[in-house]
Amino acid sequence: MEKGKINKVLWKRLSRDIGIDLGTANTLVCTSERGIVLREPSVVAVNNETKEVLAVGEEARAMIGRTPAHIIATRPLRDGVIADFKHAEMMLRYFIDKVNGKTNFGRPLGKPRVAIGIPSGITEVERRAVREAAENAGAGPVYLIEEPMAAAIGASLPVADPIGSMIVDIGGGTTEVAVISLSGIVVSESIRIAGDELNESIIQYMKKVYNLAVGERTAEEIKFRLGSAFKTSEDGDKLEVRGLNLINGLPRTVVIGRPEVRESMQDPLASIVEAVKRTLERTPPELAADIYDRGIVIAGGGALLTGLDELFSHETEVPVHIAEDPLSCVVIGTGKVLIDKTLRRILNASVQYD
Repeated sequence: MEKGKINKVLWKRLSRDIGIDLGTANTLVCTSERGIVLREPSVVAVNNETKEVLAVGEEARAMIGRTPAHIIATRPLRDGVIADFKHAEMMLRYFIDKVNGKTNFGRPLGKPRVAIGIPSGITEVERRAVREAAENAGAGPVYLIEEPMAAAIGASLPVADPIGSMIVDIGGGTTEVAVISLSGIVVSESIRIAGDELNESIIQYMKKVYNLAVGERTAEEIKFRLGSAFKTSEDGDKLEVRGLNLINGLPRTVVIGRPEVRESMQDPLASIVEAVKRTLERTPPELAADIYDRGIVIAGGGALLTGLDELFSHETEVPVHIAEDPLSCVVIGTGKVLIDKTLRRILNASVQYD
């Protein structure tokens, strides 16, 4: 073998396989050797004058709404897709470099194989944007795995068997609903209503009922502390919320209860439930019977919303289970696809670019 070819093969072996859950709210990265190695908010802060990246992830998230005019702290993904290509590329490059590391000689490792979870409902143009951003950020071969398939693999569902499995992945920007059998998605639906819309509904409720302006981070904290999808034994819980009085422009504090927060989120939750029902209605009878026996599995950050499994079960009359580690299902699935030979069919069927 020629020396150049030998070097190319050795350099390829030095690079890592990397799985990425490129989420609207958070990005998770795993490697074949170490599992999940990075879990950061999908935020980048850039100096608008020098174009220098000042911070990425948690540090950049802390800057949102608090930066001077020449610094922009932004989320480059919206509704599960890239909204700001340049900043998305900067963020991906930072994450890939951080995970891929360097050799003992201080040189960057070879370009890694990368599998990225993408919403099932995105367009070809949006797919190309994800692929190009990853390539420009230093990735080698790029595989785009549909998020419901990745989530199902990460939740240890028998995706390769002739059995119907139903997954509902509720992220920050999209909700993915899919029925999977024999390594393929049989029926699916992707809606751009998820965690961000739940936050926005809380913001609008606070404006309408209390004349109080609150930010995205405050709304997310309210959702985390008091959010619920179904009546619970903790409905007496209350929380002090600070914001800006829309009438006189002064700071103000109000106290809200759990039932109010649930009421504020009714519309987006109803849309998610309807997507689940529509998918069940389109499912072939044999697979529908499997789902009624085995139940629906919920993954993604939305699965952590108190009572969501009870709401789904009540509305569909199907057993509902929450994945063991719902936040990590997609990234675990992208990592498994790259290294598990039994999942090779899924990898080969994915969109690959060299």
